Amino acid sequence: MDRAGEANSIYDELGVPPVINATGTKTRIGGSRIRTGAIDAMNRASESFVRLSDLQAEASARIAEITGAQAGYVTSGAAAGLLLGAAAALAGHDIQRMDRLPETAGIPDEIVMPRTHRTGYDHAFRATGATIVDVGTNDRHLGTGSTNVEPWEIEAAITAETAAIGYIEKPYTGPPLGVVTEIAHEHDIPVIVDAAAELPPTTNFSRFIDDGADLVVFSGGKAIRGPQTTGIVAGRKDLIQSMALQHLDMHAASEVWEPPERLIDLEEIDGVPRQGIGRPMKVGKEELVGLIVALESFLEEDQAETNRGWHERAVRISEELSKIEGIKTTVTVGNDVSVAPETIVRIDPDEAGISASELVRALRSENPRVFVGADRLDENVVTINPMCLEDGEPGYVLDRIWAHAGPESDEPVSERDVANTTG
Repeated sequence: MDRAGEANSIYDELGVPPVINATGTKTRIGGSRIRTGAIDAMNRASESFVRLSDLQAEASARIAEITGAQAGYVTSGAAAGLLLGAAAALAGHDIQRMDRLPETAGIPDEIVMPRTHRTGYDHAFRATGATIVDVGTNDRHLGTGSTNVEPWEIEAAITAETAAIGYIEKPYTGPPLGVVTEIAHEHDIPVIVDAAAELPPTTNFSRFIDDGADLVVFSGGKAIRGPQTTGIVAGRKDLIQSMALQHLDMHAASEVWEPPERLIDLEEIDGVPRQGIGRPMKVGKEELVGLIVALESFLEEDQAETNRGWHERAVRISEELSKIEGIKTTVTVGNDVSVAPETIVRIDPDEAGISASELVRALRSENPRVFVGADRLDENVVTINPMCLEDGEPGYVLDRIWAHAGPESDEPVSERDVANTTG
């Protein structure tokens, strides 16, 4: 089993129960495992100093090359990227506006969003002082053939107070991004795309830029397996520059302030800004270096081979759990919601003697805790995602599920068939 489940893990030493992660790259349990190469690079980065603006400029160039965007930036997570992107849309290069945020009186501060794109994550937009104007309906769920949002509704919502359009990339969202960006650009309005979990495939790095996104935000701590506290933003150079000016340490005398030209064009800035709204979200030199190295490794990875391994593991998990009375399983293919195939576990409480909610609570109360996907408890469904499971851990997860849902007389999975569950 991975070190997370060993009795001598760092978490045991701290008196905190470790977690066996069978739910995927969830922030609440630490995201993903940082790549070994990234950890080594972070250790090396900690041994000396660097001007962070220089490091951000280098990261910007690399992100631009990967995505096809004009520039890029590293933030302290994807949500911070959304906040800084909104701040850039509100303030532009006006350092007085930067200083005032989140106070927006007299500043165009509306961000238009289709209603079905609204999530708790858009709090990042609102934290800048922006007001979200949602448009559309939920009529698609009536089954009448109606759509939730028509393009004309988005265009009708654009006024002199509009600062940006917010767009979240998921299978259920629409209209298509290309349609939205065309409308926005006719009104000289930027589109900010939340694509935090839309990797892999690596083609998504350029997909949203190609569709006209002005800023697109990815997580650095999910499939990329960089530091959990990192995010990637790619997009227009002027917006990236505004983000940097509202994020970096701005305590500097004007006569010696010489930020890297690749990142900030001083001719467009009327003086040194004050500390900006993004200052509480700083990214350290270690995280910056770790993300750069993790990103390089992610691009070199044979994703097809990785996907095959995930699928084989999901199938083996499905086969084992289907042997429990009252449980039916299926295996999905990776999609825009979950980049890895998942085992869908449907529980009949009457036959299994336990509900999905009861099973989840029982697994989470153990030491180590076992986390399975719990987004569909109302359907008595849990999911098992193989992305973050290492050799030995699938057998342990199955053992614990069997202990709570399987017949007491049966042997635990870990004793019966570990080889067929480790992948």
